[in-house]
Amino acid sequence: MQTEPEHSAAQQATPDHSAVVKFCEVTGSALAIIYAVAIASNTGRELLGFTLLLISASLFAAWAVIDRRWAFLLLQGFYIASAVLGLIRWA
Repeated sequence: MQTEPEHSAAQQATPDHSAVVKFCEVTGSALAIIYAVAIASNTGRELLGFTLLLISASLFAAWAVIDRRWAFLLLQGFYIASAVLGLIRWA
């Protein structure tokens, strides 16, 4: 009896899955760019920057869970902790 080959998560992606992943990827990336500029500009926008970092890392963490990328999820956990620390520090 012949079985069908296993497919990767990307090959099994449904349109809904792909849309959620694309949203997390694009929005998370855009927010990451904005938070980096907000923090690096040294213009008093640190709270905004760390808030955007928290949102961006949360979106990337969701993407990591969906695609079962555990090392990437661990990295996002670090970024989330950094964002919380930054929010506490600058509040």
